Amino acid sequence: MSGEKVIEANGLDLVFQTNDGPVHALKDVNLSVNKGDFVSFIGPSGCGKTTFLRCVAALEHPTGGGLSVNGMSPDEARRKRAYGYVFQAAGLYPWRTIANNIKLPLEIMGFSRAEQDERVNKVLQLVDLEGFGGKYPWQLSGGMQQRASIARALAFDADLLLMDEPFGALDEIVRDHLNEQLLALWKRTQKTICFVTHSIPEAVYLSTRIVVMSPRPGRITDVIDSPLPADRPLEIRDTPEFLQIAHRVREGLRAGHSYD
Repeated sequence: MSGEKVIEANGLDLVFQTNDGPVHALKDVNLSVNKGDFVSFIGPSGCGKTTFLRCVAALEHPTGGGLSVNGMSPDEARRKRAYGYVFQAAGLYPWRTIANNIKLPLEIMGFSRAEQDERVNKVLQLVDLEGFGGKYPWQLSGGMQQRASIARALAFDADLLLMDEPFGALDEIVRDHLNEQLLALWKRTQKTICFVTHSIPEAVYLSTRIVVMSPRPGRITDVIDSPLPADRPLEIRDTPEFLQIAHRVREGLRAGHSYD
C-alpha cells in the first residue's frame, strides 16, 4: 500500500458531557491510515470504535488532539464528499427502488440523470446486484440490502469507505459470503476502508491492519499489521498464521480488560 496518509489522528480525545457527568469516549488515540489500507477496529461495546468513525465523518467533534482526513479537517472532507458511510442497518427507503435508493446521494449532489443511471449500473455490477435495481428493499434478503447500502456509499466514488459493523446482524453463512465479496470489491476498487466489527475472525480475515481498542476511555491497545497474503480464500482461517493473529487480537482485548 502507498504511504499516502488518508486519516491522521494525533492525541485524539473526545469527552461527552452528560447528565451523569463527563464520559471519556476516546483518549489519546494516535493512528495513521494509509491510502489503500483495509483497517478493522475491534473492541468491546463502548470502546469508541464507532465514535472514531463518526469523528472521521465529522458527525462527532473531538474535544482534544488533531484529526485530518485527506489532509483536511473532517468538516472540510465532508463538504468535499471524501468518504462513503455504511451503517449497521442498511437504511434503505422502502418506497424507493434499489436503484433510486442508490441514486439518492447523486440527486442531492446534482448529478445529471444520465450520469446517475451510469453510476448506478456500475455500482450494482460491483456489488453483484445487477438486475435488482428495479426491486424494492423488502424484496431483497438482508445480505442483499447491505450490498445495496454499500453500492449507495460507492456511487459518488469517494476514495474512503467507512463501514460501521455492516454485517453484524447477518447469519454466519451470509456474513462469510459478504466478507469474501467485500475483499474482492476492495481489490477491484482500491478504496481505503475503515471497518468496525466485534468479530475476531472477520477482523483478521478482512484487514491489512487491525486496531484493537480497550473499553472506555477508548484507547488503542494494539495495532497489528497482517502478514496474510492479499488473496484470501475462507479456508485461510484454518491456517496457523491466521490463528496466530487471532490469538494476538484476543490477547490485546484481554489486556484492555474487555471482560471486566
